[in-house]
Amino acid sequence: MADGKTIQDLQAEVNTYISQFKEGYFSPLAMVARMTEELGELAREVNHYYGEKPKKTDEVEKTIEEELGDLLFVIICFANSLNIDLEKAHDIVMNKFATRDKDRWTRINPNSKGE
Repeated sequence: MADGKTIQDLQAEVNTYISQFKEGYFSPLAMVARMTEELGELAREVNHYYGEKPKKTDEVEKTIEEELGDLLFVIICFANSLNIDLEKAHDIVMNKFATRDKDRWTRINPNSKGE
């Protein structure tokens, strides 16, 4: 089985796709608006699957997976347009969680058996 794509692979793949168009990346403000739109679509799907609002019979069937993919694409576009390395951004956030937030939640005891 082949290894999955790295974050750098994803950023390069999106950049290759966007680079074939004269328009290139949208402005940062337009991309934040697109992120908001995609997040709203994701929220709608989550609400349909896990909330109290069932889909209307005439609504197009979409999945949470598809909506997450749409949101990820726009996030990668946004990062690429601002020359942000998402792996580095991720490392910064994980370091923050590992230090500042290390005692925020109750840890699972690795010696316990589901107790």
